[in-house]
Amino acid sequence: MKERLERTGRWLRSLNRCPGPRVRVVCFPHAGGAASYFVPWAKAVPGDVELFAVRYPGREDRLADPFAESMEQLAGEITHACEPLFDRPVVFFGHSMGASVAYEVAARLAARERPPSLLGVSARHGPGSEHRTRAVAHLDDDGLVAEVSALGGTPAHALAHPELRPLVLPAIRADYLLLDAYQPRVVTLPCPVAAYCGTADQDVPEPAVGAWQAVTGSGFTLRAFPGGHFYLADHTRDLVADLLDRCTAPR
Repeated sequence: MKERLERTGRWLRSLNRCPGPRVRVVCFPHAGGAASYFVPWAKAVPGDVELFAVRYPGREDRLADPFAESMEQLAGEITHACEPLFDRPVVFFGHSMGASVAYEVAARLAARERPPSLLGVSARHGPGSEHRTRAVAHLDDDGLVAEVSALGGTPAHALAHPELRPLVLPAIRADYLLLDAYQPRVVTLPCPVAAYCGTADQDVPEPAVGAWQAVTGSGFTLRAFPGGHFYLADHTRDLVADLLDRCTAPR
C-alpha cells in the first residue's frame, strides 16, 4: 500500500485540499506541459471536488527523471498511479497530447473493470481520424519553437529566453517524439466521452475532435468554445462546469 501511494504521489499532483470528495478530477497536460498548467482550475472546482494533475517526468519537480519513451510506458505508469483514487467517481480530462494519454489510461483501467466515470478530451483528433498531426519532433530548435509558439500554449518568454529555453524545449521535443511513434487503437470505452475544442483551432478542427465518438458506447458530446488550440485558458470556469455537469447528468 505504501508503495502504491508513493507512486501516486510521484505521478499525480494534488491541486486542492478536499477531504471526502464526491468526485475526483485528474487532468492530463499537453505536449511540453506540466501539472502546474492546471493550477487555475483549483479556483473553478466546487469544494467537494478533488483535483489532480499528472506530473509528466522531465519537467518542474520531476526535472531529473528521464522522459517517457513511449505511450505504452507513460500510460502504464499513470494507470498504476490512478488506481488508488477509485474509491470515488473519477473524471479524466486531457488537453491535446493529454487527451491521448487520458484515453490510453482509461482503456487500461476499463480492462481492469475500473473505468473513469467520464473521459474529457480536448483539442486532439480522435483515434481513427483521418486528420494527421504534422511531425515536428525532428525540426531544429528554432523550427520547433516556431511550431509550439504558434499554438500559444507555452509562454513565449520561456521559449525566447536563452536561459529558460534549455529547460523547456527538451520536454516539448520528447513529447512530440512520443506522439510521432504513437499508433492509437480504437477501444470502445464503457464510459461517456465529452469532447471540447476551440472554434479557431487550425491545428485540430472540430470534425477531427468529433472522431472521439468512435471510442464510446455510453454517450458522446462535443462542445466548441471561442478561441484557438488553447481556448481553455479563457474559458476555465465554463469548461470545468460543463465537464462536471456531464459527469453528474443522469445516464
